[in-house]
Amino acid sequence: MAPMISLTFPDGNQRAYAAGTTPAEVAASISSSLAKKAISATVNGAHFDLQWPIVDDGSIALHTLADAPQALELIRHDLAHIMARAVQELWPDVKVTIGPVIKDGWYYDFDRAEPFTPDDLAVIEKRMKDIINARDVVKTEIWDRPRAIAHYQAQNEPFKVELIESIPGDEPLRMYWHGYWQDLCRGPHLQHTGQVPADGFKLMSIAGAYWRGDSRNKQLQRIYGVAFRNREDLKAHLTMLEEAAKRDHRRLGREMNLFHMQEEAPGQVFWHPNGWTIYTVLQDYMRRRQRAGGYVEVNTPQVVDRRLWEASGHWEKYQEHMFIVEVDEEHAREKAVNALKPMNCPCHVQIYNHGLRSYRELPLRMAEFGSCNRYEPSGALHGIMRVRGFTQDDAHIFCREDQIEAETRRFIEFLSLIYHDLGFESFKVKFSDRPEARAGSDDVWDKAEAALMNASRAAGCDFTMNPGEGAFYGPKLEFVLTDAIGRDWQCGTLQVDFVLPERLDANYIGEDGAKHRPVMLHRAVLGSFERFIGILIENSAGKLPFWLAPRQVVVASIVSDADDYVAEVVAALVARGVRAEADVRNEKINYKVREHSLGKVPVILAIGQQEVASRSVSMRRLGDTRTTSLSLDEVLPLLATDALAPDLR
Repeated sequence: MAPMISLTFPDGNQRAYAAGTTPAEVAASISSSLAKKAISATVNGAHFDLQWPIVDDGSIALHTLADAPQALELIRHDLAHIMARAVQELWPDVKVTIGPVIKDGWYYDFDRAEPFTPDDLAVIEKRMKDIINARDVVKTEIWDRPRAIAHYQAQNEPFKVELIESIPGDEPLRMYWHGYWQDLCRGPHLQHTGQVPADGFKLMSIAGAYWRGDSRNKQLQRIYGVAFRNREDLKAHLTMLEEAAKRDHRRLGREMNLFHMQEEAPGQVFWHPNGWTIYTVLQDYMRRRQRAGGYVEVNTPQVVDRRLWEASGHWEKYQEHMFIVEVDEEHAREKAVNALKPMNCPCHVQIYNHGLRSYRELPLRMAEFGSCNRYEPSGALHGIMRVRGFTQDDAHIFCREDQIEAETRRFIEFLSLIYHDLGFESFKVKFSDRPEARAGSDDVWDKAEAALMNASRAAGCDFTMNPGEGAFYGPKLEFVLTDAIGRDWQCGTLQVDFVLPERLDANYIGEDGAKHRPVMLHRAVLGSFERFIGILIENSAGKLPFWLAPRQVVVASIVSDADDYVAEVVAALVARGVRAEADVRNEKINYKVREHSLGKVPVILAIGQQEVASRSVSMRRLGDTRTTSLSLDEVLPLLATDALAPDLR
C-alpha cells in the first residue's frame, strides 16, 4: 500500500491522499466540474502541472482560468508550443530552439533559411487556431538525457541537442506533447489545446536574435506574440499599444525637434536646443528642491582608476557593465587601467572621507547630477529610455543607524512632493531584498533589510516584495509611477548600505570619542534625466506642462502689418521669463497653428489688424479649438505665472 500524504487547502481543510497523487486527481476527488475547469495547482508555493505527482505533505491550491496569474502563464506558455508546432507544420524544414513566456506574451526563436514576412504571421495564426480547435491532449513524460539527445538527433534538431548538453548535472528531463508535437520543457502546461482562448492572442512582430544571445552564434528569427484570457483583454491591450505608439518619445522627439541618436554614438543622446531646454529646466528645478531639502551638491570625476572600483566591489560585481579605459601614463612601465564611472557612490565616499567627520555633521546629504556610463547591449537600447550615457539625480545620505527611520520618512516626503509637481499623484513601492550575487555577510544583510523594512513601515509606506532584486551592496525600495495609459515605470530608489562604508573605510567620531561606521543611504528620485524626460514626454503625449515646455509661446502674425507689434509682444513676454518666439512668415494663420500644434507649443497668440489696434492678443491653448481675446496687460502676468516652476509659485 502506498504511503499517505496530507494536503492542506486554502480554507484550512486537510485531506489524505496516496503519495504520488496528481493535482488532477485531487481536483477530481472534489468534484467533476472542478476536474474539467482546473488548469494547474500551487503546491507548497510551486506552480504544478495537473499531471505532476505530489509526494510530500503540504499545501495545495487548485487554479482555473479565473485565476489570472496562473492562467496567463499557462496560456502564454502553451501558445509558444502551439506556434512552434504551427510553424513546423507549415514549413517542415524549420528548426526550433526556445520559446519562453515574457511580459504580456511569449516569443519563439526559429532557424529558417527564408525570412518570415508579416503575411506569414497571419498564416501561422490561422494554423494555431486550427490546433486550438482540435483540442489536442497535452501530456508529459520524464526522459533520461541519452534518450532525449538520441530523439532530437533523429529529428535533426541540433539546437535542442546543444541545449540539453549545456544543462548542468545529469537529472532526467521533462518532455511535453501538444498533440503529436513534442518539445523539451519544464512546464507546467494546460490539459489540452482547447483551453487556450483562440480569440485572446495575436502574433505581433518578427525580429532577429542570436542563438543563446551570443553574437558569435547563428542568427535566428524570433516571432513575438501577446496573449490574454479573452478577446476583451486582448483588445484593451492592442488599444493601449496604439496609444503608446502615438506617445512614443522617439516620434515626438522628432516632431518637437528635441534630440536625435546616431550610429557613431550608440546609446548616447544628441540634445537639440528644444530638448536641452527641457533638461536644464528640470535640472534647475531639482537643484532648487535639493537645496531646500538640505542637500549639498558635489561633482566627481568621470574616469577613475580600477583600484577604487576593486575596493568598492564594482570591479567584481559590475565589470561587465563598465567601459574600461587603458592609458599609457608618462614614465609608467605598464598601462593604467581606468573605468568610466557607472555610478557615483564610491566617489561620494571619497569626498566624505576627505577630512575627519563628527557625529554632529550627520546626516550629511550629498547630491550630484552625475554623468555616468554603462554598457548596455545594442539590442536593449531604446531611444532615450535605455542608453549608455546618462545623468543620474543621484544622492547619498551618510547617517547613523538611529537616523535611518527619520531619513527614510524625509526622503519619501521629498520624493512625493517632486512627483506631485511633475504630474504623478501617486506611486507604488516595491521592496527588493538580497540578490544571489552580493557583497557583505548574511548578518549585514539581515540588519540592512530589517532597518529598511522597519523604516518604511514607520514612514507609512506600503510595499510589495520584489525578491532578489536588491543592489549587490544593499536592499532597496523601488518607487513605481503609473502613466496616463496604465504603464508602470520604476524611477526612484532608496537603498540601505552597510557594505560600502566598510569596504571604503568611511567613519565618523561619535559622542563617545570613538570611530564608528556611517550608514550610507543611496537615493534617486528621477533615476536618470534622460529616461525620466522620455517618461514625461510619453505620459503627456508631448503636451508638457507649460513651465517645462521648451517652446512656451509662439506669437504669430496674421498680416504683415502686425510684425512690429508681434516683436513687441515677444519682447514683453521674454522680459517676464516666458520662452516666446515670433512667427512672421508669409503663411496663412491656420498653417502656422497646425505646424506649431504638431510641435506641441502650449500657447499660440495670433495677432492681426484688430489686435494691433486694440493692443490685445487672440490666445489659443494647445488642444483647444476656442480662442480667447485678452489685452496685452492681461496676458503678460497670466503667462508669466504659468511659466514659473511649481516651487517658485
